[in-house]
Amino acid sequence: MDEGKSAASVRQQRAAVSLLMAMVLLGVFPLDVLLPSFPALAEHFGNTPTDIALSISLFAMGIAFAQLLIGPLSDVIGRKGLLLAGMMISMLGALGCVLTADYTLFLIFRVMQALGCGCFVLSQALVQDLFEGEQRDRLRILMVTATGIFISLSPLAGTFLQATLGWRGSFWVFIALAGVVLIKAWLFLDGSRPIHNGPHPGFVQSYRRVLGDVEFVSYWLISAFAFACHFSFIVISPLIFMDRLQLAPYDFSLILLIYGAAYIVGGIVATVLTRRISPGKQITVGLSLILLSGLAMLYLSSNFALAPATVLIPMLICTAGTTIARPAATSGAMRLFPEIAGTSASAGSTIIFICGGLISALISLSPANLQSTLGYSFVLLSSVALALNSWIRRRATIPGAEAMTQPGSE
Repeated sequence: MDEGKSAASVRQQRAAVSLLMAMVLLGVFPLDVLLPSFPALAEHFGNTPTDIALSISLFAMGIAFAQLLIGPLSDVIGRKGLLLAGMMISMLGALGCVLTADYTLFLIFRVMQALGCGCFVLSQALVQDLFEGEQRDRLRILMVTATGIFISLSPLAGTFLQATLGWRGSFWVFIALAGVVLIKAWLFLDGSRPIHNGPHPGFVQSYRRVLGDVEFVSYWLISAFAFACHFSFIVISPLIFMDRLQLAPYDFSLILLIYGAAYIVGGIVATVLTRRISPGKQITVGLSLILLSGLAMLYLSSNFALAPATVLIPMLICTAGTTIARPAATSGAMRLFPEIAGTSASAGSTIIFICGGLISALISLSPANLQSTLGYSFVLLSSVALALNSWIRRRATIPGAEAMTQPGSE
């Protein structure tokens, strides 16, 4: 009997992991895979590539708005219904993008697709709901690693889809993947509502509760600063490799493949560290690597001419550090309010979204040496994040300090 329950539990966990990985993969298609199709989209709609870039901004705004509502709502009515609804809305939006010949309607359908994709914020809440302890930490490491690998592969995938299926190819693949997630969620997730002790707080009260907790915000800022280092590189990498170094798009895609290898190495190291040291020390190790990468980038930019290696080597170190620090920081934040995991995930995702967008925009607007600007940014962001982590760890030594009674904390 116990063996049967154990086998069922293993199958359930595998189903949960496959669902989450499908959601991670689906998350790169609306943005990253579409980038190589910008010229074709501009030609199809009779606009400039700059006009087509507006669809990216609107898409990001749509996701940001949707996730603010979806997280708290999922704490009240459950995750399954919202995930199913989100997938259906995003599929309809993507289908509209494929079928329309009017650019204004294309933008409307892109916003519709984005509103549906806001349900991806539920992935962190599902991890909190379905897994415990070390399994939860390992899965978050796997998700961060998979995200980096998929992003690294996305330029090649987008180029292939553009060459074979045209600009509509990424939308058709998105619809297919969304259908897979829809079926998996329908078959695997139950429709039960989260269990609450007492009345559930309202929308505003839930956000006030999590955002009023300094430790919660500090953990998410650590994760956000680590993410911003990675995201800034992704945003300005075309400017460095294709504009400054005049690399062909195919060569640029190959460089990002090498970049993806750092996620694999970082994920392996992070998995080993979860079994050997506390989450606070994991964060310190990851942030120290990001600091080291910033110093290395500054040294290389000062002493060597700009070349793929002088940018890529520090970024590989930075990416490994990001993969180690982010899952530990995310787990630290998510364990503080498990009863409103949806709100916690939405609040954290919004913090990451704002920090990543603002910091990458400031770096990309720098008229000076982009390599040096990246290096200084890494040093500054990692130093602030290390200070926040040090504060959290010192707080853990205070008798009776709340939130430091969790298993595995220091």
